[in-house]
Amino acid sequence: MPEETTQTRTIAVDMVARVEGEGALHVTVKGDAVEDVALKIFEPPRFFEAFLRGRHYEEVPDIVARICGICPIAYQMSAVHALEQIFGLRVEGALRDLRRLIYCGEWIESHALHVYLLQAPDFLGYESGIAMAKDHGAVVSRGLRLKKAGNAIMTLLGGRSVHPVSVKVGGFSRVPLRRELEGLKDELLWARDAAVETMRWVAGFDYPEFTPDYNYVALRHPDEYPFNEGQIVASSGLQLAVTEFEEHFTEHQVSYSTALHCALHGLPYLVGPLARLNLNQEQLTPLIKQILADQGIVLPLRNPFHGIIARSVEILYALEESLRLIERYELPAVSIAPVVVRAGTGMACTEAPRGILYHRYHVDDDGVVREAKIVPPTSQNQSRIEQDLRLFLPRLLHLPDKEAARGCERVIRCYDPCISCATHFLNLEIKRESGT
Repeated sequence: MPEETTQTRTIAVDMVARVEGEGALHVTVKGDAVEDVALKIFEPPRFFEAFLRGRHYEEVPDIVARICGICPIAYQMSAVHALEQIFGLRVEGALRDLRRLIYCGEWIESHALHVYLLQAPDFLGYESGIAMAKDHGAVVSRGLRLKKAGNAIMTLLGGRSVHPVSVKVGGFSRVPLRRELEGLKDELLWARDAAVETMRWVAGFDYPEFTPDYNYVALRHPDEYPFNEGQIVASSGLQLAVTEFEEHFTEHQVSYSTALHCALHGLPYLVGPLARLNLNQEQLTPLIKQILADQGIVLPLRNPFHGIIARSVEILYALEESLRLIERYELPAVSIAPVVVRAGTGMACTEAPRGILYHRYHVDDDGVVREAKIVPPTSQNQSRIEQDLRLFLPRLLHLPDKEAARGCERVIRCYDPCISCATHFLNLEIKRESGT
């Protein structure tokens, strides 16, 4: 409820849904100027890096999968790649394809959830996906079925869709038979057509004019749209090996958040689908390029509200890629490549649905983890979210407090923050001070 004094006005808005995790936004306004923006993440620290210390490397994929119920594959993939670097192991052929396929499943289910249930209600004027479903039942059903198609891939390859258990250092505990993958095809073909309709649907939304100057950061692979491998590149021209990550990216603590902020050379940057799409547009399929052209969408996209377009593009890409990988699948001779344990330090970065996810591990001669470092995408985007709110807030301040809060939430949801990974959202408090 609003509280006013002669000098300061403080507005507290109840918790709002449609992001993963719990947080708050505090804004201080003096006169017409935004004095301070603080995206507060107040979930308790989860201590996963500490949990990993003293655990055998074989336990790592199952532990890190518990960090997130939406993007567990990303955590597993960054972990196994970092550990395999230590052991001098490179997974190729059908096992590499299966890792790429299960990552497709995660992108499909995560992006479909965000596009249809978390962000689309903002553009269509609904409080929630459930409210939207009353008027757009067929659309919401399409989104849920798309999500289910992604979950089916994860369940087949990972043993279950939430916190999968089959991913191992060196491969999988079990690989699917060809007929099992073939069993997914009919639904994936339906989903591919639904993804085309999704791209056309979101292209017709009414987008606010807002084009901040971003430094986009993503992986880039010479031959394919990035999932598990590639160089780290930025729109500023930066190109570096994943092993150089900590020479350029630094984390720091802020007093109001239990999540670290990550900066590139001391400055905010943007990771996620928008960055990935802009930096890897040459790897898009002919079908996607044709639909973008048909809808009059020209890359690069510079408006954060266009993140829903980028996610829709990536849903279609992941479905086309899934069908391609299934088509060429041949049952590998072994499900896990042999592992030779040795001491060392390994680093890896993969493309989680929300952006690059960096892992570093140090293990001893027995393969026991002695040190672990994990930098999730949401912690990398936090400073950029605050900066965008500073830029967008002046156009909201004339609105009643409740509407201003909704406008802030719309901006934040563009990044699909996974606060539980970094750490339910959103308490907004605006503190208004006189300009004199």
